[in-house]
Amino acid sequence: MAISVKPRSSGMGILKTLLAFIPLALSVLVLSWGFFFIRDLQTAKENPVPQIVTVLLAIIWGVGGVILLYFTANFFIEQLSEKWMHRLQPLIFVGPAILMLCWALVIPAIRTIIFSFYDEASAAFVGPRNFQFVLSDPGMLIVFRNNLLWMVFGTVFTVSSGLLIAVLADRSRFESLAKALIFMPMAISFVGAGVIWNFVYSVKPVDEPQIGLLNAFVVGLLGGEPQAWTAFFQPWNNFFLIVIVIWLQTGYAMVLFSAAIKGVPTEIIEAARVDGATELQLFFRIMIPQILGTIITVSTTIVIFTLKIFDVVIVMTGGQYQTSVIATEFYRQYFTYNNNGVGSAIAVILLIAVTPVMAYNLRQFAQREVF
Repeated sequence: MAISVKPRSSGMGILKTLLAFIPLALSVLVLSWGFFFIRDLQTAKENPVPQIVTVLLAIIWGVGGVILLYFTANFFIEQLSEKWMHRLQPLIFVGPAILMLCWALVIPAIRTIIFSFYDEASAAFVGPRNFQFVLSDPGMLIVFRNNLLWMVFGTVFTVSSGLLIAVLADRSRFESLAKALIFMPMAISFVGAGVIWNFVYSVKPVDEPQIGLLNAFVVGLLGGEPQAWTAFFQPWNNFFLIVIVIWLQTGYAMVLFSAAIKGVPTEIIEAARVDGATELQLFFRIMIPQILGTIITVSTTIVIFTLKIFDVVIVMTGGQYQTSVIATEFYRQYFTYNNNGVGSAIAVILLIAVTPVMAYNLRQFAQREVF
């Protein structure tokens, strides 16, 4: 049975739309007034309101204002024609995220690219001179070499360790306990991990007790001499820093690989065992192809981590002793030397290096189910 719908007159529709716009406009005005009020209250020299009250007021006003803005905007769009409602309504949900993304990432990226073609004071246009310096300076070549070491060895050892532990833990009676212990370092920040491993690598003079775990082992058990592990043995001292990220990220890789392994059909594994396949053949010919998507995703994620590594290096060595990486060199040029042009050029190179890996990772997520 067909239901007849009376067409709405255009005049009444326009009037209803205009009336629906009033709550939206009022909510924007009220939110703007509240924002400036709280800002002035915060910056006032003689603020009669306690700090905690101001913070709570800002939180309540911000959260409540977002909810109010959403409902009024959604109400306004629902008054439009069906065609425009379907076009604009998704923007209510993704619009704020897109605006925040543009404000926090896209606009700064564009400004950084522009400043990379200017001098150190961002006043005079110098063309590609900053990029020529970055790509030819001997110190920067050492920085790129270090990032390559991080990217290759950090990724290979993290992925292989996580995969090995996931396979072994999957057959253990103490699987949950083992995974919890391996995953525990993930709860530690990179800065915290750097502080912990500073104690591990700590060195004292020969005539003093060694508080560093590694030097205590070398001196007490092996009878050797204490060493400054992160300062000497260049460029091999970078590996003592790479170990920290392997320690942190192995738990992340293990959890994803464990979930992927449990998704491998048991019928295939049992059939292969009946046909006489060894455990190594099961691993390389059945498990690896089945979880290849997860391996690629984890590997690209670790590559991104190692390309952007900053915290561990700045805490452990400050980028000294030929351990500087792209992010620490950017920090040094931009904030220590106040060289905006070279610092921006380094940031652009880092962005160019990370973007293809991120694009490939996102394409993998979109094209296949990796878990």
